[in-house]
Amino acid sequence: MTTSSKVLDEGIFSLGSSAVWAFALLFCGLVFSGIALAQGSFAPKVPSVYVSPTPLTTITRGTAGKVELQFHVGAGLHINSNTPSADYLIPTTLRLDAPTDIVVGRVTYPEGRMVSFPFSGNDRLSVYSGIFQLSVTVRPLSHVLPGKYAFHGRLHYQACDNARCYPPKDVPVSFLVKVVKGVTQHRRNPAQSPHIHG
Repeated sequence: MTTSSKVLDEGIFSLGSSAVWAFALLFCGLVFSGIALAQGSFAPKVPSVYVSPTPLTTITRGTAGKVELQFHVGAGLHINSNTPSADYLIPTTLRLDAPTDIVVGRVTYPEGRMVSFPFSGNDRLSVYSGIFQLSVTVRPLSHVLPGKYAFHGRLHYQACDNARCYPPKDVPVSFLVKVVKGVTQHRRNPAQSPHIHG
């Protein structure tokens, strides 16, 4: 074999090897892309609950006021109410961390809707879906300085669709309360008793 023939054969071999490797990489990429797409199409829905922005609530110190929180449950999903129908179901609960000297009182939950689902058989479950509201009682103590105070917490819930339930999750909750002094009432001096002259 001449030198020129040998160089030509090696060049063809090198070109062939590069083409084979390129084709193999392209094929693998297509296969993995197909698997990823297939997994995505069969992936379970991610439960979604979020809270609407809460308007600033003004409360006079020394008195109790209410903060209204509005939540949204994703389409096609529901969550157990605060008083679920069975002991094994996880209730929806709100936990809040209050600033110093501000008392968080009662959290008022709405009644759940009683609904039957394919997985619950003949049992009807107490659930929230769509939009629901919670009411939180807040009472700043009488010595709290006027100003805005931030509250942080979380809503603990378990979401389900019509076929299955998902692991419990938490959604962050935060809002502001404006504490004001209120109207100061001036006391009148008590009427002086008339002097008795002897």
